[in-house]
Amino acid sequence: MPSSSIKKILVANRGEIALRILRTAREMGIQTVAVYSEADRSFPHVAYADQAVCIGPAASKDSYLRGDKIIEVAKQLHVDAIHPGYGFLSENADFSQAVTDAGLIFIGPTAASIRLMGDKISAKQTVKARQVPLVPGVDEAISDRNVAKKIAQEVGFPILIKASAGGGGKGMRVVSNLDEFDGQMDRAISEAVQAFGDGAVFIEKYITVPRHIEIQILADQHGHVVHLFERECSIQRRHQKLVEEAPSAVLSPELRDAMGKCAVEVAKACGYAGAGTVEFILDENKNFYFLEMNTRLQVEHPVTECITGLDLVKEMIHIAEGKPLSFTQEDIQMRGHAIELRICVEDPYTNFLPDIGRLTTYRRPQGHGIRVDDGIEEGMDIPIHYDPMIAKLIVHADSREAAILKLKRAIQDFSIEGVKTTLPFGTFVLEHEAFLSGDFDTRFVDLYFKDKQEPIPAAQSTAGILAALIATEIQKKSQKNRMPYPVINQGISAWKSKRS
Repeated sequence: MPSSSIKKILVANRGEIALRILRTAREMGIQTVAVYSEADRSFPHVAYADQAVCIGPAASKDSYLRGDKIIEVAKQLHVDAIHPGYGFLSENADFSQAVTDAGLIFIGPTAASIRLMGDKISAKQTVKARQVPLVPGVDEAISDRNVAKKIAQEVGFPILIKASAGGGGKGMRVVSNLDEFDGQMDRAISEAVQAFGDGAVFIEKYITVPRHIEIQILADQHGHVVHLFERECSIQRRHQKLVEEAPSAVLSPELRDAMGKCAVEVAKACGYAGAGTVEFILDENKNFYFLEMNTRLQVEHPVTECITGLDLVKEMIHIAEGKPLSFTQEDIQMRGHAIELRICVEDPYTNFLPDIGRLTTYRRPQGHGIRVDDGIEEGMDIPIHYDPMIAKLIVHADSREAAILKLKRAIQDFSIEGVKTTLPFGTFVLEHEAFLSGDFDTRFVDLYFKDKQEPIPAAQSTAGILAALIATEIQKKSQKNRMPYPVINQGISAWKSKRS
């Protein structure tokens, strides 16, 4: 396919990923257009772009999900290409096709590839022919309840009922025995219909001690595909990743090579072009199984950039222009270790409840090997309408041990006030023996953090104890002297009163 130079890009996204794409485009001498909702009018990505257009109210459905409006703006401003980032319209096959039909370049895979990999059943059927390992189970939708039960018994409990069109843990139910089957299947189908408008489900063996390992791939439009090694994404909550690192602490060179080759085969199987991620489940015996393919740039792509020295957004733009990859698999070397912490406005000590408010203080950590991807500034209000992630803290060092120490220091130096964030959770992970040893899986939060309470600083704890003791003595004296009035606020320390 002949190459064509992209001179102007519209970024169909917001926040940190929009700013990250805009920066690379500027480095490449490409003009940029940002789109924004009314809630994001003052956000940095809007000011950074060469041009910016408001596309609607705060709600995503009225702004960032308005593919027709985005394409209309792109044509009015004579844009050559649209980069969707991640989330929103990034894996929407209809949007990809509409962009192409409008005579624009979609910086991502074709609509056909997105559709093929977006449906878990068709994805499993496609990669099966390439000898890619699959979790034991079925690779077709099941509608007959009796047949489903028979398959479940053949596979062996526990099993997992999964929505074919699912993602993010929706439409997924673990079934431990036959008695639970009907109820869990009803719930899985109901969730799938509500979330995706598609009640198709399939069954596979539930891996009880799973690690989530994904392989980054790049594929050009000329049939060349390479993998950029793995990312360990097992620290997650409800199938949402919280901490990612590259490389994994448990993969041998031989296993890394085998998984990488399978990821390349998956990309070839669907005629892929662009940056994508092939996700695998790794069991306790180091057997790996294909899970799904994400047909877009991933949130955690910076750790791969750190260990390879590649700019994945730049590579995506070159691929979209029709240029062949400028390197082979043998050219790609893995250097050091990188870890990323997603910083979300959530309180980890109240079951990760979202928190909103004004960033009264926002000071980023600095130093060698520290990277912060964000799209916010001090004094800004965090809108409630979008994903709670406001930034990503990434470190790179010569070894895993050095990266852990660097990330701990960076968390300590990252000053955020006005909202609760997941920074304390990051410290907890980095200090836990399971993480330090590399002996952890996707159950980490449930096993080690689920019921954790916010630690009380020693001085405050002591003050609270003293206040409680004093109040108890006052109460004893009041009862002894039969005082005609009660003692109020007994046992409440001053610091806790201020917090309430």
